[in-house]
Amino acid sequence: MSTRILIPVDGSAHALRAVEHALQLAKLNPALELHLLNVQIPVESGHVRLFVGHDQLEDYYREEGLAALQAASALLQQAGQACQQHIAVGHIADTIARYAQEMAFSQIIIGSHGRSGLGQLLLGSVATDVVHQSVVPVTVIK
Repeated sequence: MSTRILIPVDGSAHALRAVEHALQLAKLNPALELHLLNVQIPVESGHVRLFVGHDQLEDYYREEGLAALQAASALLQQAGQACQQHIAVGHIADTIARYAQEMAFSQIIIGSHGRSGLGQLLLGSVATDVVHQSVVPVTVIK
């Protein structure tokens, strides 16, 4: 049985560090399955939905998600590492934690934006929220 690792990515350098860490693990254990996940924040305004159809919104989420996944996917492809890409829509930390559990991932590897002190307190941290919400083990990469 292979170990499935979920790597949430948002196109940032912090997310790429998590991908690089997962890649190093995959080199040590070729049975690892790497899965990239981008979570799109839902458009909740009723006004937007009056003018934009469901299909257009789904296309938007897919295009934005693929753009966010591009650098991470290219990094893995260049290293010869297979991966699967996933796009979900929802509140980011909740969606990552729920997706990992529902899809039976054995680990989440997530990048941290490195905020501390007041910045962490005021802005919060997706990585911190995932750690608190997930029943799946989480590794945070700085």
